[in-house]
Parts: sequence; C-alpha cells; structure tokens
Amino acid sequence: MAISSTSTAASPPASDAVAIVVMGVSGSGKTTVGERLAQALHAEFVDGDDLHTDAARAKMAAGHALTDEDRWPWLDRIGAALADRSAVIACSALRRVYRDRLRAAAGPKLRFVYLEASLEEMRARVAGRHGHYMPASLVESQFAALEPPEGEADVITVSADADLDTEIPALAARLAS
Repeated sequence: MAISSTSTAASPPASDAVAIVVMGVSGSGKTTVGERLAQALHAEFVDGDDLHTDAARAKMAAGHALTDEDRWPWLDRIGAALADRSAVIACSALRRVYRDRLRAAAGPKLRFVYLEASLEEMRARVAGRHGHYMPASLVESQFAALEPPEGEADVITVSADADLDTEIPALAARLAS
C-alpha cells in the first residue's frame, strides 16, 4: 500500500523532524488542517485514510464501524510512517490506546493536534461531503469511541471551527518549539 502525500518538502535534519497526528472524528477537518500544518512546518503530509485497506474502506462505506482488530494494522502502518519520516498525518486516533500505540511506534517526538467538535456539526459536515467513503451514519459511532485526550501532555486541542488563517501559524509555532 503506497503512502500518498500532498506536501512533499525536503526532510529537516533528524533533530528538527516532526511527527504530528492531527486527530478527531470524521468531518473535523483533519486533512485540511494537516495539509496546511505540514506546509507551515515544511513536512510531508500523509492522509491516514490512504493507509486503510480496501476492505476497511468498503466496510465503512457499507455503514459498519471498524473494530479494534480492523484498526490495529492501520495504526501500525501510521506509526511506521511517523517513525521513518518528518510528517504530519491525519488519523482519527479516537481512543487513548490508539494514541499510545502510535506513541510507542513513533517515539517521544510525536505530538497530537486534537480537533474538538460537536456531534451536530460533524453530522452536518459529513452529510454534506461528497465522494468520501465514510457515511454520516457512522459519525455517532466515532463519538461513541472517542476518548478525548484530556490530560495528555503531548496534545494540543483546537476547535474544529477555528479560523485556520490564524490558527495554523500559531500551531506551527507551538509545534516547532
């Protein structure tokens, strides 16, 4: 399975390498924020959706939520991608155990940006999306699985409704320090 990226910048020196997961429920803006953040940090952007298997995408398209057993290999692919490059990756990372698995794979450089959103807003966003395999019917299952990253020191929480023109430079500055 190939990793596609929309931002390909020269990798910074290892000491400056970034490993960032932009996380949140479906529709929260992970891809949009991730692409813009990667550009601001001169890092590669990887959409975690591209690392799902065809079977996982088909399962979700059919309206079935993924199980932990479906997610473990996907999280391992994301962790491997973070461990061997300077990248910003969009990945739901809904549960603490998923984030811990990514931390174990990527090491201490890993940081998370959590896009906090309301159920109502995400239902509306996902229902209005065209050409994506995730149906609006699965938004509630995402919120049911979500364990907000409260008290996790390597997480920055941002509103999914934030003004990206001001938020991205501020986030990039915080993450680069």
